[in-house]
Amino acid sequence: MGFGDLKSAAGLRVLNDFLADKSYIEGYVPSQADIVVFEAIAAPPPADLFHALRWYNHIKSYEKQKASLPGVKKALGTYGPADIEDTTGAATDSKDDDDIDLFGSDDEEESEEAKKLREERLAQYESKKAKKPAVVAKSSILLDVKPWDDETDMAKLEECVRSIQVDGLVWGSSKLVPVGYGIKKLQIQCVVEDDKVGTDMLEERITAFEDYVQSMDVAAFNKI
Repeated sequence: MGFGDLKSAAGLRVLNDFLADKSYIEGYVPSQADIVVFEAIAAPPPADLFHALRWYNHIKSYEKQKASLPGVKKALGTYGPADIEDTTGAATDSKDDDDIDLFGSDDEEESEEAKKLREERLAQYESKKAKKPAVVAKSSILLDVKPWDDETDMAKLEECVRSIQVDGLVWGSSKLVPVGYGIKKLQIQCVVEDDKVGTDMLEERITAFEDYVQSMDVAAFNKI
């Protein structure tokens, strides 16, 4: 597990791909995991790695509050994709079946026997990975969508929200909840596939209806 060298272009690309459908390194709020990874990056990611750059700028805004973020700092190599080798100086002794020396040594010429063994292990490794069942992680999210004022057409606001149709998103029940001064907010339930839909994406899509929507908040978040 790991991102590789986050001071290299390759490491930043791995981070960018990892964050393509995630808001944070772990969970759904900023945590010490984000701080560990953030501090391992030498400079802001380039503009073409926009997922990593978005995350970097967001975590940077927590500079003064980073010590109070939840979680416990762990080694950098414990975060990131499971199929990327940790090159941050982790222990060389590993009993994990996935930790296989696939490339041999650079210091001496590889013998035919060693080459054959390496290729057999590589084939076994790929076969093992292919047989692992894909687990679809889902979450139930309750959203609070707030209008601008008491004159906002709430039926139209809800119509706009439900018009957001993407793979991995299913809208559920909804209701209007009074918030004061004659204003009501839309409280709407949805179920998402975690790898396809994140709260950042939902907020971006919903607040894009700026004629009706003032803001969106996550009222409840539960793993299914």
